[in-house]
Amino acid sequence: MSSGGELALRQEYVVGEEIGRGRFGTVRRCYAVDTGEALAVKSTPKAPLREEAGDALDLALAEQEPKLASALASCHRRGVAHRDVKPDNLLFDGSGVLKLGDFGSAEWFGDGRPMTGLVGTPYYVAPEVVAGREYNEKVDVWSAGVVLYMMLSGTVPFYGATAAEIFESVLRSNLRFPPRAFASVSPEAKDLMRRMLCKDVSRRFSADQVLSTQPSSSSRFAPVSAATRYAGHPWIVSRGGTVAMG
Repeated sequence: MSSGGELALRQEYVVGEEIGRGRFGTVRRCYAVDTGEALAVKSTPKAPLREEAGDALDLALAEQEPKLASALASCHRRGVAHRDVKPDNLLFDGSGVLKLGDFGSAEWFGDGRPMTGLVGTPYYVAPEVVAGREYNEKVDVWSAGVVLYMMLSGTVPFYGATAAEIFESVLRSNLRFPPRAFASVSPEAKDLMRRMLCKDVSRRFSADQVLSTQPSSSSRFAPVSAATRYAGHPWIVSRGGTVAMG
């Protein structure tokens, strides 16, 4: 957080004790000066982000993708939908273990009721949410598919200059894999993204299906020195000096 941002925060809130820590940020309890309401604030220093940016971050996130699917599957089995899956809400603890955070938009669906309401973040929100229809927990799978697409390509699958344009692109759901960005991404990974980013909810994968998906043993790899730490991950391939899960 910048010094100006911290000053503005402390003018309206009393910042208290640390209640959580991830790889790229710290969460502290805070209290509104006017009302005394207890909240939580997450701060992320810019320097560590610059130091960890680029290939190293892509590597770390790529290795953790199955754990995101596992976290979502666990939530869904308990009848909870996160509804705002995005990179900002993927945190790492001191041991580098992935944590899915910020359940402020989460909803209980365990009684079988469909969910409603425009909730989420434009680039990651599912088309049925944008359309104003009832939806189920598979909106999280869509969002996780967008995260996976971004890890592999460095860009979003559905782009727009404004929120309205992004929503229009999401509603069209015209999924493409530009050759330059996906040259070394395996067919298995592309197929998985198609199933995660399927507009037809009945055909879209569940989190359990994503978790159970395995690449074929015939997948070809081109490991480089930067990838040796992740050699055990079956979807890591070389891409022009960077490494992606594909």
